Amino acid sequence: MIETKKTQLEEQIIQVLDANQVCSFATIDGNKPKVRYMALFHDGLEIYLTTSKKTDKVEELQENPHVHILVGYDGKSTPNILQIQATAKISSDNAIREKLWTDEMKEWFDGPHDPNYVVMDISPSYIEYSSKGSEPQIWKK
Repeated sequence: MIETKKTQLEEQIIQVLDANQVCSFATIDGNKPKVRYMALFHDGLEIYLTTSKKTDKVEELQENPHVHILVGYDGKSTPNILQIQATAKISSDNAIREKLWTDEMKEWFDGPHDPNYVVMDISPSYIEYSSKGSEPQIWKK
């Protein structure tokens, strides 16, 4: 693994996050991993996923906040992939909910202040950045 200047690597990671609107999101259900596709939002290296507070994801995070996110693979030969180890917490902060709200969410929620609409605030602790033809680079908090 290559040691890279943190700011340069962070910029490369943010470019991958910018280029992807979907991620694979893994939680732990009991003692087994559970993975699903999720719409991806971020502010720098802080990642946000939206969901209903009535989902299994919310219960799983209350039991175990450790998560894994895969970003960048779309079924084709993708040049840049992120493997993200993180912790997640459920937020009902109105400012974040309003910022992330999209019209597509109307299918599941009454609006950004729907009490069932929550944000999973994901704080990465370890990110492996893989770029086609290069040695993986590691970012750690």
